[in-house]
Amino acid sequence: MVPVIVSLWVLAAVCLVVWVLSLATKEYSWVDRIWSVIPVVYVWIFAAAAGLADLRLDLLAVVVTLWGARLTFNFARKGGYAPGGEDYRWAILRTRMSPWQFQLFNLFFITIYQNLILFLIAMPALMAYENRTTPFGVLDGVLFAVFLALLVGETVADQQQWNFHQWKKAETAAGRQPHPRFLQTGLFRLSRHPNFFFEQAQWWVVFFIGAVAAGTVLQWTVAGAALLTLLFIGSTVFTESISLSRYPEYAAYKKRTSALIPWFPGKGNAETGTDAPVSVNP
Repeated sequence: MVPVIVSLWVLAAVCLVVWVLSLATKEYSWVDRIWSVIPVVYVWIFAAAAGLADLRLDLLAVVVTLWGARLTFNFARKGGYAPGGEDYRWAILRTRMSPWQFQLFNLFFITIYQNLILFLIAMPALMAYENRTTPFGVLDGVLFAVFLALLVGETVADQQQWNFHQWKKAETAAGRQPHPRFLQTGLFRLSRHPNFFFEQAQWWVVFFIGAVAAGTVLQWTVAGAALLTLLFIGSTVFTESISLSRYPEYAAYKKRTSALIPWFPGKGNAETGTDAPVSVNP
């Protein structure tokens, strides 16, 4: 079968499965649980359809697999695959919607829209598949190197966040009030959401890899990276509204720190604390 048709069947099957599971379990993070797996499947479908004989597609499959492995590990250690591992934001959102409104949101946004994004971000593989005669060049090599650098950046950001929350749990368990109450050091001194930045940037690089194969950036596959960016913008606004309601001091952090792209912090005193892990390594 044509690989894009196979991918569409996978998309339909996954949408059905995660929607049924959400109704059966009353948990709404099933898309989160397959987020790091399904794009890997899509890209390997195209690489396999090319007989694993196209260097660009093979490397794309490898780096996307590395992306998926890192994200799966990080999600698993936070308890995302355990029973009751639902994203805390859905519980908050349910209090702001009637039951029927949330079920429509579950079907059209959580299930269909997010799975459609996972499908679209992998479709630069289709461009690479359809343009296998385009030679692998220097620009391809640069893009793959940038992807790996961004992957390292996201790994560091997630590890810094993990270390901070482990420290915060230990402080709370010891009966002490954690200070600061949210991470403001390391990469989080330069960006409020460095992991979000690296995540989005990786998929923009994937788009450009497909565009290089096609010979032009005027490709419909830009929809994947663009919709992913819009999703992160909405998620960031919602997440930060929760942070501001919990931590009044978050307003000062927000004022002095870039929202997404790592940049020099503005004026204002960071609450680093004396016991917080100022410098952490993955």
